[in-house]
Amino acid sequence: MNLIEFGLPLIWAALIGTAVALYIILDGFDLGVGILYPFFKTEAAHDQMMNTVAPFWDGNETWLVLGGGGLWVAFPKAYAIIMPALYIPIIVMLLALVFRGVAFEFRWVAKPHHFKWNVAFTLGSLFAAFAQGVVLGGLLQGIKVVDNHFAGGPLDWLTPFSMMCGLGMCCGYALLGATWLIMKTEGEVANQSRVIARPFLLALSGIILIISLWTPMIIPRIAEVWFTLPNFYYLSPVPILTILLFILCWLGISDNRHTMQAFFSAVVLFLLAYIGLVISNVPYLVPPSLTVWQAAAAPESQLFLLLGTLVLLPMILGYTVFVYWTFRGKLREGEGYH
Repeated sequence: MNLIEFGLPLIWAALIGTAVALYIILDGFDLGVGILYPFFKTEAAHDQMMNTVAPFWDGNETWLVLGGGGLWVAFPKAYAIIMPALYIPIIVMLLALVFRGVAFEFRWVAKPHHFKWNVAFTLGSLFAAFAQGVVLGGLLQGIKVVDNHFAGGPLDWLTPFSMMCGLGMCCGYALLGATWLIMKTEGEVANQSRVIARPFLLALSGIILIISLWTPMIIPRIAEVWFTLPNFYYLSPVPILTILLFILCWLGISDNRHTMQAFFSAVVLFLLAYIGLVISNVPYLVPPSLTVWQAAAAPESQLFLLLGTLVLLPMILGYTVFVYWTFRGKLREGEGYH
């Protein structure tokens, strides 16, 4: 294997991993706002919540396209195995995202008879979040592969472990949504979000602990990564930082002076959990069967696509930064973009 054959798959794996991480964080908080919708009863609160994510929600999903498209073109073997193994939760996720997007736009048009679109917005957010967690759990627990082809059944993903991952994703997105509302709003919505955020922080932390213990129990390969020496010493900062971020997020939720602390603590908490999953599965792209090198497309294809990505990626990043900077600051009741 020469340097190009070794390096290109790593570059593509890093690009896809970054796109997935950005999607989880950016679309996570606006899915969380949808999940929290039933906790708020007034029409003014619902409008204010939706207006906090109105300029961002569709742009946030760009990163999902880059992650999925990148997997398809750069690692076609992995794509051909993962998709049939997880078709059902992936289709549920995509339909829920479409359903939610339609509800987002139609809710404003249908006023004052828009209750059903409020329900659609919540269900679309909830199903999308849960399906993403199920996909993650299904991938983590392993996919049956024979001769580089998927050899399992269509419901192999349907296990207690993947259900727990789905529940964890819903709680995590709800926490991101609540801390986003603390940061972006004032008045009753911000006050009520503080009340809601702590139970979801406790629930997410409990599920992270359960999955952290459950995963090495059912997957010896991951137990070996985390609990053998000297790995144990090198990786011990991950759980220690997780506990520290839990404390920072807990304190930030009630701190009226630094309203960004809770949100950014929750974001880094999510990123640490994501890094932990990456550490557990390196160098596999389809655990435990295909590494990034075994799943890679031809170097010529990866290089050609990489050149195009290097042109487009700064544009996407620039647009994202521009939008978030333009719509910075808090949104008060009665203000909006529709």
